[in-house]
Amino acid sequence: MWILFAVGSAFFAGITAILAKCGIRKTDSTVATAIRTVVVLAFAWIMVLVVGSQGQIRDIDGGTLLFLILSGLATGASWLCYFKALQLGDINKVVPIDKSSTVLTILLAFLLLGEPIGLFQGIGVILIGIGTFLMIEKKTQTQDTSSQGKGWMLYAFGSAIFASLTAILGKVGIQGVESNLGTAIRTGVVLVMAWVMVLVTGKAREVRQVPRRELAFIGLSGLATGASWLCYYRALQDGLASVVVPIDKLSILVTVAFSYLVFHEKLTVRSGWGLGLIVAGTLAMLIS
Repeated sequence: MWILFAVGSAFFAGITAILAKCGIRKTDSTVATAIRTVVVLAFAWIMVLVVGSQGQIRDIDGGTLLFLILSGLATGASWLCYFKALQLGDINKVVPIDKSSTVLTILLAFLLLGEPIGLFQGIGVILIGIGTFLMIEKKTQTQDTSSQGKGWMLYAFGSAIFASLTAILGKVGIQGVESNLGTAIRTGVVLVMAWVMVLVTGKAREVRQVPRRELAFIGLSGLATGASWLCYYRALQDGLASVVVPIDKLSILVTVAFSYLVFHEKLTVRSGWGLGLIVAGTLAMLIS
């Protein structure tokens, strides 16, 4: 049964980007992120209640709280960049760059924390790096509009960089805090950050103007993220982490499949090879 939960985690994680893309065709990505985070925060606290770690809040010291806030700010920046990239670019190009945050995290941990890079991790870094490069193809002149340009790529790399910083901040300063409780607190910071961005950029009025259809997709993307978290936790609770983690990381295959079905985004031969290398690199990095 736990394998089904692991597959469910990958499935829901994979369709999150698809649902989000459907919800930001006309809606500003910052507004969408702010609305979506409300749903994600609700699920985050459901996870806290499920594991019963809410009582640990009073035991969090000032230093740990600071790093929770900093990691929350990094998470918020990552989400804002990610959804802006999805709004401007193709899912098949944005998601691989975002997934490269795993590589960046390993490199930053090596450079900043002195953590060694094992043989299989090194192989995985190389394969994912090459695979990501292969999947980033230049659009033809007719496809590349002036409104998009290379902006989506900058936001996608920004998403990966901030996601990596989130992980590093967690490694450095978040000790002795139950993971679900830490996630809930960070998500609360993301919520505040996202709505501050909405207010600062003068987009508060757009919240009421979000089309109902897109609002539904934005909400569904938040539910998909929450469902992924719930399935992932249940799978880890009952199953083998060495099996659960690889299955969850392969959510990129779900995203690519649905991007073809929903948006008719096709992979070229080059992109197909790139996807294969990313999958191989992900599996290599999970070999102990």
